[in-house]
Amino acid sequence: MKRRSGTDSPRMRLLFLSMHYRPEPCDTRTSELAAALAAKGHQSTALTSFPNYPYGRVYDGYRQRPWRVETIDGVKVIRVPMFPDHSRSAKRRALSYLSFWASASSLGPALARRPDLLWIHHPPLTTAVAGAWLARLMRVPFVLEIQDIWPETLVSSGMVREGRLTQAVSRVCRSLYRRAGAIVVTSTGMADNLARKGVPESKVHVLPQWADEEIYRPLPRDEEFGERFGLKRAFNVMFAGNIGAAQNLETMVQAAALLRNEPDVRFVVLGDGLELARLRQMVDGLGLENVSFLGQHPKESMPMFFAWADALLLHLRDDPLFSIMVPNKVQAYMACGRPLLCAMKGDAAAFIAQSEAGVVTSPEDPRAMADGVLRLKSASIEERERMGAQGRRAFERLFAKEVLVDRYEALFHSLLAGKGSVARSLAAAESQTVG
Repeated sequence: MKRRSGTDSPRMRLLFLSMHYRPEPCDTRTSELAAALAAKGHQSTALTSFPNYPYGRVYDGYRQRPWRVETIDGVKVIRVPMFPDHSRSAKRRALSYLSFWASASSLGPALARRPDLLWIHHPPLTTAVAGAWLARLMRVPFVLEIQDIWPETLVSSGMVREGRLTQAVSRVCRSLYRRAGAIVVTSTGMADNLARKGVPESKVHVLPQWADEEIYRPLPRDEEFGERFGLKRAFNVMFAGNIGAAQNLETMVQAAALLRNEPDVRFVVLGDGLELARLRQMVDGLGLENVSFLGQHPKESMPMFFAWADALLLHLRDDPLFSIMVPNKVQAYMACGRPLLCAMKGDAAAFIAQSEAGVVTSPEDPRAMADGVLRLKSASIEERERMGAQGRRAFERLFAKEVLVDRYEALFHSLLAGKGSVARSLAAAESQTVG
């Protein structure tokens, strides 16, 4: 490590390993963290694939080749080939994961300069395995960032059944936990899950997701924008994000059917995913006119849409695993200062109730969701604005990007300075993190 001019803080060489990276809309944590640390004077390099999510095909402007190097936001981005897929086929998905593992493991050592520290995004597990191999080969410590708990997520998502495969995955995970210099999770529930598996508490850091305040912020309603997308003259219940099995938006459609005679209520869906076509068929089959699918839009447009939301919808399946997760859309929603309708259990629901940022109902319960919509609709505009403001204040206190990037930087410095798996100086800040 080198000292940065004008500061006592060492300049770090950091390698970020993730199967996805900007301009893909998923896993913005990797690209935003790498760019933020580059802006602070550190040397950030990302090893990733050619962009293909969520379409399962390489984006226009890119084509598969042995490798490609570009610079994005001050980060050197090294792209290696993989088999792109985002289908329901477990075999094709496994092939996609394994192809990136093979490319990163074989080409990474030749293409990426030896860093001081390696940061690994998990899932998928194959990326974490490749990262552990690179860390061993380069003789550097690694930080494992866990966004989904495996193998539980594989079972909950329906990709595999419990059996020999999940037992093997569990053994690999435990090996990675032992070898990691530090582990980052996004909720206290996830930390508790690792503790039950024997991971030392001193190794695990709870660093929640953030939302980029330069993008996600309260905005006034743009009348022309609202007219263009049919958002005016309605009570808009808005969902934005991946439309997959975990989100189970069938419940939303069923709630919309219960509210079909409420003339002002409209459910608005922004995003794309494997379940979108089936949801459209379901809406058409029920003859619903109060559900609108507006497609996928760049994240820069989201605050303009959210300004027209009278309620921002959170929903995940009623599964014990999902109760310990806080979806990253929570932070984006709260940053925009709009009331939330949270149809979830566990950490996210407890936090939203505690912060008085919206209404909490049961997951996979259309009647409860419909009642939640009516509760928000019957509230005064002032009360809904108060909920949105409460959410914004909670966001600024706990989920501001600048605060969390500083904590990452301190963690990395601590690990490299040999102060143990966890920087004790971060304990006070982490104790304030909600589940």
